[in-house]
Amino acid sequence: MFKRLPITRSTTPAWLLSLALAWGSVGLAQTQPGAAPVTRAASALTAAPVNDVAAITPPAGEPVGNPYGLRAVWEQGDLIAKSTLLILAIMSLLSWYFIIAKLLAQRSLSAQALAARRAIASTDSMRRRAESMDKASAFRSIVDSAMEAARRHASLAGQVDMNSWLSQDIVRSVGSLQMRSQEGLSVLATVGSTAPFVGLFGTVWGIYNALVTIGISGQASIDKVAGPVGEALIMTALGLAVAVPAVLGYNWLVRRNRVLLHAVKGFGSELHTLLLVEIDKRQRAAVSARDE
Repeated sequence: MFKRLPITRSTTPAWLLSLALAWGSVGLAQTQPGAAPVTRAASALTAAPVNDVAAITPPAGEPVGNPYGLRAVWEQGDLIAKSTLLILAIMSLLSWYFIIAKLLAQRSLSAQALAARRAIASTDSMRRRAESMDKASAFRSIVDSAMEAARRHASLAGQVDMNSWLSQDIVRSVGSLQMRSQEGLSVLATVGSTAPFVGLFGTVWGIYNALVTIGISGQASIDKVAGPVGEALIMTALGLAVAVPAVLGYNWLVRRNRVLLHAVKGFGSELHTLLLVEIDKRQRAAVSARDE
């Protein structure tokens, strides 16, 4: 009655065949006795919200510590790595000790300079002016040395004039104070210039350990080289962390020393003039007493 039309590949679309197969599978599942749970499960999955992140997010675990930090370098490093860390630590302690110690010494010297300038500006005799200064003051030692040199000038039998004799003694005292003020600065200069190279040595040693680890394991995976390379980078950072404060502290303290030494030289020049004036007054008073 009906004429059967031939179905060819070109007349039937692919999506139509897929739709027919899917519909047939759904109808077959509905006719089976155990199909209801399957369809309910499928509908439950389709009805579940897609953006429910809390339902599919796994519970958060404990925070994982850094396995390649400074503590790991100390615990897993060899003798050379630990020695490098100890050297950098000693350098850092020395640099900070001298920075703090020199800063306190410079503050004390600055306070002594102010007190000495006030004492020497009075109208009393030079002996009383010296006694008004602190015995531990560096300026008190300069005044005492100059006054002792003035007393010893009489034993020279006029071979050296008083002006040159006092000038030599004051210059010698100021130079001695300058040498004491430079103590510790050489340590800062040494730390600032050598700490980066010590850190670089630790870097080279860490890279060497990384290459050895790659050669032994036969693979260059990240878990094999992360530890030694991290150790190398930490050594570089520690070398810079030790060197930078030492260099900055050295330059800062040298500048403060220069200012203080200028004040000391000014005090020595003023002391030289005041001593010559006082000695001249004594000589005139002695001459006038003989004439009377």
